Amino acid sequence: MTLDGLILALLYLVCAYALFWVGKRAFDLLHPAFRVTTELVDNDNVALALALVGYYLGLVLTIGGVLSGPSHGLIEDMVDILLYGPLGIVLLNLSTLVSDKLILFQFDNEREIIHDHNAGTGISEAGVYTATGLILFGALSGETGTIWTALAFWGVGQLGLILTGLMYEWITPYSIHTEIERDNVAVGVSFAGALIAMGNILGFAASEEFFSWQRNFLAFGSYALVGLVFLPVVRFATDKLLLPGTSISAKLVEQDQPHLGVACLEMFSYVSASFLIIWCV
Repeated sequence: MTLDGLILALLYLVCAYALFWVGKRAFDLLHPAFRVTTELVDNDNVALALALVGYYLGLVLTIGGVLSGPSHGLIEDMVDILLYGPLGIVLLNLSTLVSDKLILFQFDNEREIIHDHNAGTGISEAGVYTATGLILFGALSGETGTIWTALAFWGVGQLGLILTGLMYEWITPYSIHTEIERDNVAVGVSFAGALIAMGNILGFAASEEFFSWQRNFLAFGSYALVGLVFLPVVRFATDKLLLPGTSISAKLVEQDQPHLGVACLEMFSYVSASFLIIWCV
């Protein structure tokens, strides 16, 4: 790497950290009840820690989408960073509203995290943030996209996550809202895995070169449909191949001690299957 290249790399790294600080401040301002230092240090609030880690991961992915791709010159790169960086941060934070109102809508997420220290809610919100970060990475990283394509892919991506939540609720014999509200971390982990898997698939679809609204949205919808179809297939395969003779659903909702290890394995199945879908479809 030349000296000029090294200086540019350091400059972009400074921009990345600046965007991260802006994203952190945005989260703090939009969540005044989340007194992070008090909750994490004094109250040892694992639920908030999980949600916050998911947000930070989504934020890094969003910033990565802004910074990735070939350089078009310092001035043009700076304009893109100043334009798309704040846009991605706003859209990532708007995903909180989508989660609260349309995905985990049967209880108050903020109350569950702050007052009840519900780690199941925390990891579920982390799944929404991470999935949204993956979608934004794809939507912001394309060279031929615009602000309007970024907004559109974020919007249909959120619709895909909502449908994933509905599909997951449909394929499980239990209510994810009831289980998560009763502090079932195992169900939250499994559900987060499904959301992240769909976000990974939709993010890949959004990253394709933009040709036209019709062509790209048709491709995006096709990937979303494949993801929704494979969700119950992966769950069935996990039951039969990875845990033969065991019912995932029964283990996740055992009254005495839901099996977190089983949930982690199911989460792995969803996420790994999303990579196989991306590589094969």
